[in-house]
Amino acid sequence: MAEANTRSVKRPLSLAKYAAAQGLRTLWYGGHYSLIRRNSSGFTRPGEPSFEPSQGKPDLKVMRREFFKVFEQDLANIEAGLYPRPRDVLPGQLPKALKHSRNFIRDAQAVDERRLNRSGVEVRDAADPERYPTYYRQNFHYQSGGWFTDESADIYDTQVEVLFTGAADVMRRCVLGEVARQMKGRDQRKTEFLDLACGTGRFLASVLDAFPRLKAKGLDLSPSYTEKAREEVRHWKQAEIIQAQAEAMPLDDNSQDVIVSIYLFHELPPKIRREVAAEVARVLKPGGVFIFADSLQFGDTPELDGLLEYFPEGFHEPYYKGYLRDDLDTVFEETGLTGSSVNTAFLTRIKTWTKPS
Repeated sequence: MAEANTRSVKRPLSLAKYAAAQGLRTLWYGGHYSLIRRNSSGFTRPGEPSFEPSQGKPDLKVMRREFFKVFEQDLANIEAGLYPRPRDVLPGQLPKALKHSRNFIRDAQAVDERRLNRSGVEVRDAADPERYPTYYRQNFHYQSGGWFTDESADIYDTQVEVLFTGAADVMRRCVLGEVARQMKGRDQRKTEFLDLACGTGRFLASVLDAFPRLKAKGLDLSPSYTEKAREEVRHWKQAEIIQAQAEAMPLDDNSQDVIVSIYLFHELPPKIRREVAAEVARVLKPGGVFIFADSLQFGDTPELDGLLEYFPEGFHEPYYKGYLRDDLDTVFEETGLTGSSVNTAFLTRIKTWTKPS
């Protein structure tokens, strides 16, 4: 009885602590979002008609419901012991947060000018065409420097959190929850894990925080982002960061137990999506799993289909419209993988694919 009473007291305290920390993050990044929206030119260029989504305007009640639901899912995962409580609202982190905030706000005007001029390829001539494919040499999201500068890598995570008003890490942790479920029964010391398109290494670090002895790799094509990822995972000596293309991974056949990709496929041309899917199937071990996490597609949460149409209008996302309608089930099934049902976490779709034994 005493133990039950203790649990009943701890639950509200845990909820209150979580709500306070995540509420502060939401206010912080939501404030940045409001500031940028107020000072930006918006989605529509002067002289053009206002953009109207063909799928109808998004249902704001459903959007709020899904927003709060992902936080509930995150807390449930934490309380179930799937991964540690986030340590991202601590006084010692304030100086770094302020620095990233200043750099983000300073850069926002340049981003807005590119949006106004629909200019998203200024890095095309700056990056080596022998090393980087044409589709990659763009300013995705109208981002200064594209994927090719240290400054871009330094503010990227802040940009993503502002875009999702503090829910980006929460959605990633819901993906981590699926990783944790797939890790049950596995010896992490013998499990080969790959974070495909690892970016700055933020997600990979959270995976290693939960599974510190995992044989983990991160792979990304950006020179600046991979360097930042190495810094992010430096505490885990067994972790390795590889700079390479997702469609031509320098990994052996049947070598990986678990592969995760987060927000990669919507930035790939249709042909390259299929090449990457084939590469995933090639390097997975029989019985291995691929955890796909990316933007919702049309029909995943129908009330938000109209919201999805705003992304390629407001940001430089040249392959996103095609992604929304792409039959990814067929893409992966044709590689021989077997899929689970789709789960959603706010604006993220999560699906696990298994390579048959």
